[in-house]
Amino acid sequence: MIEFYKYDILNGYEDIVALTTTKNTQYEYSFSLALHTGEDKSKIISNRQKLLKSLNLEDYSIVLANQTHSCNISVINDTTSKGWEDENSAVVDTDALMTNQKGVLLGILTADCVPVLLYDNQKGVVLAIHAGWRGTACGIAQKSVAKMQEMYNSNPKDIQAIIAPSIGKCCYEVDIEVAKHFKDIDGAYRKIGDKYMLDLPYINKIQLIQSGLDEKSIYLSSVCTSCNNESFFSYRKECGCSGRFLSLIGMKMI
Repeated sequence: MIEFYKYDILNGYEDIVALTTTKNTQYEYSFSLALHTGEDKSKIISNRQKLLKSLNLEDYSIVLANQTHSCNISVINDTTSKGWEDENSAVVDTDALMTNQKGVLLGILTADCVPVLLYDNQKGVVLAIHAGWRGTACGIAQKSVAKMQEMYNSNPKDIQAIIAPSIGKCCYEVDIEVAKHFKDIDGAYRKIGDKYMLDLPYINKIQLIQSGLDEKSIYLSSVCTSCNNESFFSYRKECGCSGRFLSLIGMKMI
């Protein structure tokens, strides 16, 4: 049985799909969904097909990006799958995907970085963000909200946000060269000796609030991928790993 996280903050919105997959040792590569990490691609594609079948979403299009830790945002204006059945068709050099197309699911693959999912229920727009420390440092969450405003006249007060499972401040140790990018954000890190425990999920939450979202409209996961390595791939915990889990958001066809 395929298990995944769904998010209570979107209860009541029947037109939306939002979820995060988990590890599952019953499937190939513990149910990794990444094509770019060297595994047998046919087995990864089989995992992907099984996911969609379990969700009754086989007729939906899925769009993935070639994530590069940038602040680049791509607007998806068609209903063609990208990066789902083959790696080469993924959206190039992009770490945020946005669409107003129904029947299109936007996906982010991670193994510690922060997946952020946004939904404007008034304008009918969804957005999926991959926020590692570099993307967070350049404000990818804020730039994404600004892009929603620019393209669709979104009001930040209408946006619901999910900050999905990712590495927590309990486990994300960085040096001063990384921590210094966040020195102006109270609570961004805790200093221990010459190391810093960075709280990337919290920083993204603050950036969303600074963009105008209501705090009550932001779901901040308390699940650390490193602490919960039995359920999630964690690059840090596993000292490098090839597995990736998937966070998806999209609007239903109906």
